[in-house]
Amino acid sequence: MTYEFETFCADCRDAYDPESGDADIEAIRQCLEKLLQTNTEFVEAHCGADAEYGVHEIYRDPAKGFIVYAHNFPKGRTSPPHDHGESWAVYGQAKKFTDMTEWRRLDDGSRDGFAEIEEANTYRLEPGMVGKFGPHDIHQIHFEDDARLIRVTGADLFVMDTLTYDPATHSVKTVGTGSAADTERGAIDSTAA
Repeated sequence: MTYEFETFCADCRDAYDPESGDADIEAIRQCLEKLLQTNTEFVEAHCGADAEYGVHEIYRDPAKGFIVYAHNFPKGRTSPPHDHGESWAVYGQAKKFTDMTEWRRLDDGSRDGFAEIEEANTYRLEPGMVGKFGPHDIHQIHFEDDARLIRVTGADLFVMDTLTYDPATHSVKTVGTGSAADTERGAIDSTAA
């Protein structure tokens, strides 16, 4: 049975705790997995061969603020380790694959510009698979040419301050207007021609 996009959005809205206002990102991850695995029409419309390259906002919830994006990348790339600040993010693979690396911070964050991180977990998202990252979770993504995914975020990452890490130099910097999101948008803008 096809899981309709409208039902998906309603289920994501219902995944928020009415008292704390916090999202159950595991529930949202499961909803996105169901959407990708059952609604081929939705996947083809937003991430199929005829879908435009770029980052496209599909839905922004007026009550809870979560946003659903389609990301269609012409060229593969590897992001630096980064977080999404106060926001969570759920990544659903639609086409090709994305390798996800989770990082663990070892220092206490007390030294400005310094961060010691180590790899904690690596896995591959194949079509229909979905990964999740909570607020401040450090992660890195690598995808191949023409990778396409659906991402749900708890807030607008294109306007948030986030952190980008360099494990080789043990450094961290705050980047405005959504470091990871801007990097992804920039990668698309610079390669789409």
